[in-house]
Amino acid sequence: MWKLWSFNKRRQIARIEIEGAIDGRTRSRVLKAIQRVEEEQFSALLLRIDSPGGTVVDSHEIYQALKHLQEKDIPILASFGNISASGGVYIAMGASHIMSNPGTITGSVGVILRGNNLERLLDKVGISFKVIKSGPYKDILSFDRELTPSEQQILQSLIDTTYNQFVATIAEARKLSLATVHAFADGRIFTGEQALELGMVDRLGTEADARQWAAELVDLDPDEAKFVELGKPKKFGLLGRLIPGQQLWQRLRFELTTSGIPLWLYWP
Repeated sequence: MWKLWSFNKRRQIARIEIEGAIDGRTRSRVLKAIQRVEEEQFSALLLRIDSPGGTVVDSHEIYQALKHLQEKDIPILASFGNISASGGVYIAMGASHIMSNPGTITGSVGVILRGNNLERLLDKVGISFKVIKSGPYKDILSFDRELTPSEQQILQSLIDTTYNQFVATIAEARKLSLATVHAFADGRIFTGEQALELGMVDRLGTEADARQWAAELVDLDPDEAKFVELGKPKKFGLLGRLIPGQQLWQRLRFELTTSGIPLWLYWP
């Protein structure tokens, strides 16, 4: 019975969707789904990405899990939706093949770290903080004061190191030179069509085209191949659709919880 079940899975293709900003909840959901792809021996994985990016560590762990899945000889096809930028691009580097819609917004290769400086507002309302710290940099990126020059140097070094990791990952995955990647990895965004010209993606097409390609990769009839949705992201319910600004609140929550954390992120 188990052998028959396992065989059936090998005739099916898993589909995992990465939607919205990539954070810890996205990572947890996607890693569990990727583990199922390996354990249940699906023939291939279609990774649908519609994301502006997100936190560095969460994006990197998803990328590493995809690389591990590739080592199990399971083809991975990344399909870009409306937007696949920054951390979305990084995750796609874990796929063996990449297809983008011609109009997809992609790129934004870079790292950003943001803090909130409320010093002038606090002065107006008469609020100040007394800080006792063990070292001069323990309260770096505090919201009640400006950064010092030495703090800026520390954070810039952190960003530069993370950025170089991003560039090296793209260069290795896409078989491009570091100089070639550096030429467009300056934070700019570009279309899927431009991404093809730059060597960032392999083909242009819709998700329907990606499904056909995924089936062909594992010698399945594209008209009969079964796609199984794994780890479906939670959608806004009826209440969420009725409350104005619900998606704006989700974005604000992400901004607040990631303040001071390096991000591979593009917000349109």
